[in-house]
Amino acid sequence: MLQDGEIAPDFSLHDDAGSVVRLSKLKGRVVVVYFYPKDDTSGCTQEAKDFSCLAQEFAQAGAEVIGISPDSAASHKKFKDKYDLPLRLLADDSKEAANAYGVWVEKSMYGRKYMGVERSTFLIDSKGKLTKSWRKVKIPGHAEEVLAALKALGN
Repeated sequence: MLQDGEIAPDFSLHDDAGSVVRLSKLKGRVVVVYFYPKDDTSGCTQEAKDFSCLAQEFAQAGAEVIGISPDSAASHKKFKDKYDLPLRLLADDSKEAANAYGVWVEKSMYGRKYMGVERSTFLIDSKGKLTKSWRKVKIPGHAEEVLAALKALGN
């Protein structure tokens, strides 16, 4: 399991515009990476809206917020456009990043087991080190908690 203080695993994924985003190319900037299960579902939409409402404050604190799910880049574009989200959304259809961060896990619903994304957020400092992680995220107040942790870094 990935621990705070470790170097964040690098990834190279397509964003909603079709561009390739590589975490290692963002060194020098603080990055908030949040993994979510699926575009345009109630919980994931609320989480994206919460981060979007605070996007300006994250930017002022020197951080870029990136959402990652197994959905396609085309799905992400549609999701972004529908809710006017200012966030960068990355397509992890191979689940490579989700596996590297330990968020592709066995889940259970109504007694049925299946594999899916465990809602998680990672705060990565400008040197690429994982400074704080949140797993099994509960959405209400989460974006605010991440912003407070970012501000506590004092970048």
